[in-house]
Amino acid sequence: MMTLNPVEKFKLPIIAECISPNILQDKKLEETGALKVWEGNKQKTLGDLFKIEETKPEQATITINGDVSKVRRIGAFMTSGEIIINGNAGMHLGEEMKGGKITVNGNVEGWAGSMMKAGEIEIHGDASDYLCAPYRGTKEGMRGGRIVVHGNVGNEAGAHMKKGTLKIYGNAGQFLGFRMQNGTIYVQRNCQARAGACMTDGKIVIGGSLESMLPTFTIDSIKAKVKIEEGETIEGPMYLFLGDLTEAGNGKLYVSKEKNPYLSVHEKFL
Repeated sequence: MMTLNPVEKFKLPIIAECISPNILQDKKLEETGALKVWEGNKQKTLGDLFKIEETKPEQATITINGDVSKVRRIGAFMTSGEIIINGNAGMHLGEEMKGGKITVNGNVEGWAGSMMKAGEIEIHGDASDYLCAPYRGTKEGMRGGRIVVHGNVGNEAGAHMKKGTLKIYGNAGQFLGFRMQNGTIYVQRNCQARAGACMTDGKIVIGGSLESMLPTFTIDSIKAKVKIEEGETIEGPMYLFLGDLTEAGNGKLYVSKEKNPYLSVHEKFL
């Protein structure tokens, strides 16, 4: 479809939700270049900011080469097609995404996959705070789809999550799965405090160390292995805690027994 190359290093925030297969699929080069975007408080065109080249028209793929960490809302509301970003990406990537795939060969700023409904986002670097979390004042978190992060994530990843799968192969910040209602979150390495705070359902699996366990979770059992998704199972032993009891929750929090010896004090309640 299209290849976009920044004409210079961006210094101001850019709002460019027009960078989506849904919008660019049937447009010619001239029409694509004339699409309106905002750079700071000035309205510009996509052609002012990017060198645009047409690729295979039969492929619904947008490729962005370079650092677009100042460019926000790439792939927002997209329902099909693919976006490949060879560099860092800005805030609100894939906001309310309903289908298709976004691949980022770099890092991503906050609120990636916010309120996502379907589709897939794969990040080969780190993701900042509020990964697939909703905006302040709303409880509509991730409602479907799949996000894979090969690096680390910030705070409140998976907040208010209702459905879908979030896999993190690095470390996670505080309040992982805050007010989670359903779905699956997997952290391969370590996690900071308050994981699962106020969760009512769903599954969180932490393969590394957990900074501290909330006192509002109760131990249920020790599991030999835990299924993450079809074709991926984590070998234990894993402690299974249920909670958050302050919300009468029935969420499942699995934590590595080997990496968290301080949790052995709970075994007397089994």
